[in-house]
Amino acid sequence: MTQYVRDVMTGDPVTVEPLTSVTAVARIMRDRDLGAVLVTEGDRLRGLVTDRDLVVRSLAEGGDPRQTTVAGACSDDLVTVRPDEELDRAVRLMREHAVRRVPVVDHGHPVGIVSLGDLAMERDPQSALGDISVARPNP
Repeated sequence: MTQYVRDVMTGDPVTVEPLTSVTAVARIMRDRDLGAVLVTEGDRLRGLVTDRDLVVRSLAEGGDPRQTTVAGACSDDLVTVRPDEELDRAVRLMREHAVRRVPVVDHGHPVGIVSLGDLAMERDPQSALGDISVARPNP
């Protein structure tokens, strides 16, 4: 049976504007237990920022996280998929581009994210990655 991106993606993604501070984004991630948020201008996708991006591209550079915006920390060279595409395409893109998350867009508007964790839960829920993906975060 063919599976589609919409069947496994995490819908209703959290988005922030490019001028949002790194501190504000980090708090959103903490409060909502997220590893990534989408960066949008209006309703158009501009980038994706992960918790690792915040550390490597912002904090490690020594800037003030209250003054530094997420625009400089986000990945803006994105590969995307549509919700109606076959899931195998998302897997191929992740492999080809060595990414763990792919934004899902519908007519240019972000509608979700498909992640390695989503794929693990769908394809092998008994795997270590599947177990980790459903585990509660450490306090």
